[in-house]
Amino acid sequence: MAKYIAQIIVLGAQVVGRAFARALKQEIAASQEAAKRAGGGPEGSRRAAANASTGLTLEEAMQILNLDKIDSEQVQKNYNHLFNVNDKSKGGSFYLQSKIVRAKERIDVEIKSKETTKQEQSPPNVSP
Repeated sequence: MAKYIAQIIVLGAQVVGRAFARALKQEIAASQEAAKRAGGGPEGSRRAAANASTGLTLEEAMQILNLDKIDSEQVQKNYNHLFNVNDKSKGGSFYLQSKIVRAKERIDVEIKSKETTKQEQSPPNVSP
């Protein structure tokens, strides 16, 4: 009887071990794919950090705010419209309002990042 119990335990451990190894391989592959899509390097790391902090990717944020390109004026215009339309007092959804706010926050992070990158790349003004 003890022999069968030991065999069952060993067999169960093998099954769990294989499942864990397969899940780990899938997670590594997904992580590598996400890094490729983010652009890799420091830019990819920055995007991954921004995605994690806001909970949205840039693409999702642009879809929520119905944007084709990042334009500060259009972002603000679409944000105001969607936020007001989904006001709870007007029968809207607080959940949708929160998604709209998160989308704007994510796009604002991207805009600030681009401005910072431009400032770092511009040559300093040196007067003789």
